Amino acid sequence: MSLPNLAAETAAMPETEHSTIPKKAVSAHQVLNEAPAYGSAFSRALRLDIRGVTILLISGTASVDEEGRTVHPGDFGAQVWRTYRNITGLLDAEGATWKDIVRTTCYLRDIERDYAEFNRIRTQFFHEQGLNPLPASTGIQAILCRPDLLIEIEAIAIFESDRGVSNSDNGDGAKVAA
Repeated sequence: MSLPNLAAETAAMPETEHSTIPKKAVSAHQVLNEAPAYGSAFSRALRLDIRGVTILLISGTASVDEEGRTVHPGDFGAQVWRTYRNITGLLDAEGATWKDIVRTTCYLRDIERDYAEFNRIRTQFFHEQGLNPLPASTGIQAILCRPDLLIEIEAIAIFESDRGVSNSDNGDGAKVAA
């Protein structure tokens, strides 16, 4: 089946009988750009609100700036810190903190070379955030989407919905409350 046919068949499928969970794209323009700005088709994060609980699914986040450029090429430690800054910005946009993170998946370009430094920085950062218990986590060696990126982290945060207030822009300049 070719892609155009698949798209047509999918569009012709009947609506499902279940309720759709509300979801909203999360942005943090003060620290990183939107991925579609450079041709990628994903949201930096999604917010799901389910029966009083908010789940933030944070996409793989790396050391990129507000223009989508790689920051600190060749400096693994600086890339880790910038990645944490970017994730913190996404959390802040939805009224969340690192204390709401329940899981991280950490992709390192060269895990044998960089894991000790990564673990040292992660331990320091989590200590500074006062995390107890620590999030569940997995470290994986991976080829990342750009050759100058040395680390990428995805995360999942969960918190009670009535606590989180979104500072996100809904597209018309108005702030959206959770």
